[in-house]
Amino acid sequence: MRLSMTLSAYIGRQFFFWCGGIFLSLASIIFMLDLVELMRRASSKQQATLDIIAQMALLKIPLMAQEIIPFAVLFGGMLVFSRLTRAHELVVARAAGVSVWQFLLPALMIAFLIGCFSVTVFNPFASITTSRFEHLESRYLRGKSSLLAVSSTGLWLRQSDENGQSIIHAQRVLPEGFQLQDVIIFLLEDEDKFAGRIDASTATLDNGNWQLANAWITAPNTPPRFKTDYRVKTELTFEKIQESFASPETMSFWNLPDFIKVMENAGFSALRHRLHWYTLLALPFLLCAMVLIAATFSLRLVRHGGTALIVAGGIFVGFLFYFLSDVVYALGLSSSLPVMLAAWSPVGISVLLGLAMLMHLEDG
Repeated sequence: MRLSMTLSAYIGRQFFFWCGGIFLSLASIIFMLDLVELMRRASSKQQATLDIIAQMALLKIPLMAQEIIPFAVLFGGMLVFSRLTRAHELVVARAAGVSVWQFLLPALMIAFLIGCFSVTVFNPFASITTSRFEHLESRYLRGKSSLLAVSSTGLWLRQSDENGQSIIHAQRVLPEGFQLQDVIIFLLEDEDKFAGRIDASTATLDNGNWQLANAWITAPNTPPRFKTDYRVKTELTFEKIQESFASPETMSFWNLPDFIKVMENAGFSALRHRLHWYTLLALPFLLCAMVLIAATFSLRLVRHGGTALIVAGGIFVGFLFYFLSDVVYALGLSSSLPVMLAAWSPVGISVLLGLAMLMHLEDG
């Protein structure tokens, strides 16, 4: 028997309504917790006013919303399926010849569309707000700004010392020993007055100094000087430079591939950004897996009883899946697993597990 459009629309509408309600509830709770946490962090920062803290909490909501979408689909699916089962609506549908796969189809389609919308439309918006949030956090809470920028023109670094500011440009980077190649250092006085320029073939970060090789030193009203070995003091460390990379959450789904290519051409590892991109690609299928898990723990409540225990089991499985996903992602970041396998294996395993459990429990 084919599933009627009326029944499909009814199940889909119920599923979307409950998932939306759970999503808004979780987002509200997270907003309040983030607001309290930001107020605690800003308690010793005079510049961080209540308006700025509230703005930061609002800007962080889209980032957290992407994290709670799978939970909203899981909990919303369990609520709607258990409600339909308790009201005997699905019992009637089964008696009319509708199988479990047929009345799960509308929920699966909506979950997949939610995932596609989240990746292609909502994620670019969330990346903008997250970037703005991190900028405000660095300015008002951490007291520092980004030191590094990577673009198609190469690597740009900014440093400061007792003599003023310096801007470093390099065409590429060798990760071994953090060596810059084809280097230009612009020396500034009072942050904006040009004081000189240094061109070098390489610059190596070594114990608080940039060790320059084959350096030409140019200054206003001074003949150029050549040094085979020249040192420039710096307060930068490899850890500080690594921390200054734009986080993958601040990059749009559409911009990530180009940014990954630029980073790799510059000589940096884009492992974290590539894993994030594959994780976004897998999100629609992850939401479908959440629907299957929700159905497994909520479609047979009336026949077997133990409602609270079964619902708790479904919630436990959802959190367990999320915990194991984080473990697998950590293995991917450490290069213990291939990036694509780390991003897709939790989704594939959960989909197969949900399908196997439904086939075992249902006769449809």
